[in-house]
Amino acid sequence: MSSLNSEGTEGTEGTEGFVHGLTMYIGRVFGTVVATIKHQTFANRKLLLVERLSLEGKPDKKYDVAVDVVQAGVGDRVLVLDEGNSARQIVGLEPDGAIRAVVVGIVDEIGLLDVDKRG
Repeated sequence: MSSLNSEGTEGTEGTEGFVHGLTMYIGRVFGTVVATIKHQTFANRKLLLVERLSLEGKPDKKYDVAVDVVQAGVGDRVLVLDEGNSARQIVGLEPDGAIRAVVVGIVDEIGLLDVDKRG
C-alpha cells in the first residue's frame, strides 16, 4: 500500500503499518551519543538515539542519531524531523552541514480516531 507524505511524494506502508518516506515521525529517546572528536557541525550539540514508534507506540527496529534542539532526555517521546535540508534550516546551517535528523518537539499526548473510523 502507498500513501502521500506531507510533501506530496509517495511513501510505502511497511509491515508494521509505518509509512516509509515521510519526513517526520514520533519516536522515543533511548540513549545519547558522546563523541569527543566529531565534525564541526556537531560541536556543542547534544546527540540523541531515537527509536521510531508505530501509532500504537511500539518501537520499530529503526533508529536515528538526532540533534536535540528542545532539551529532550532519555525516555521522552519526541517529534523528529528526518529530512536533511529542513533539519539544517532548524539549526541554522543551511545549505551546508552534515545534519539529517533533528528532535523538534517533546510529545505530551497523541489523539487518534478508533482504527475502525480511520481511512
